[in-house]
Amino acid sequence: MIRLQSISALGLSSKQMATVGLAAALGLLFATPALAHHPFGGATPTNAIEGFLSGLGHPVIGLDHLAFVVTAGLLAAVMGRGLLIPAAFVVASLGGTGLHLAGANLPAPEFCISASVLIFGGLLAMKQRPQDWLVVALAAVAGMFHGYAYGEAVIGAEMAPLFAYLLGFASIQLAIAAAACTGAKRLAAGEINLRFAGFTLAGAGAAFLSSVVLG
Repeated sequence: MIRLQSISALGLSSKQMATVGLAAALGLLFATPALAHHPFGGATPTNAIEGFLSGLGHPVIGLDHLAFVVTAGLLAAVMGRGLLIPAAFVVASLGGTGLHLAGANLPAPEFCISASVLIFGGLLAMKQRPQDWLVVALAAVAGMFHGYAYGEAVIGAEMAPLFAYLLGFASIQLAIAAAACTGAKRLAAGEINLRFAGFTLAGAGAAFLSSVVLG
């Protein structure tokens, strides 16, 4: 039986232990890859309500998407610049959806989506991170591939459900990233804790990537 004294011996404060616990929970959540599942069983939304609900659900049901959005929010917390990083991702994801609907092809989207989680988890874990503009640019590139995957759910949809879908997935991603950013700022007792979360999320990205490569 592990005693509380053994935890105290690690020198962790209650906030630090909470952060470590959060990172561990994220690792368990993302341990089993789930790539780009569709709300409504993959059926194309037929009205604005279905489109909006589908847009809300897609980034949450797809754990690879959710992991990236959370990581982007945590990076925003440690790098500053407000929500510029997740905003760049979301805007680019709209463009990626547009590319899919226009019939354009992006190479190896599932591979790139999984790799983006691994890369951004690694960025969060780094002690010295790249310049802000580079991280924002990488977020935009990732957004193109995530958005491309989102587009699969609304191929053939009418304009009303299509725009509602775009509004849904844009708003839910910004909300999740903002919550992760705010929570990290309030919870973390030091940057070392978010670096630990970065290692955990990078591990999740590696799991997603191995599933794509080996699948």
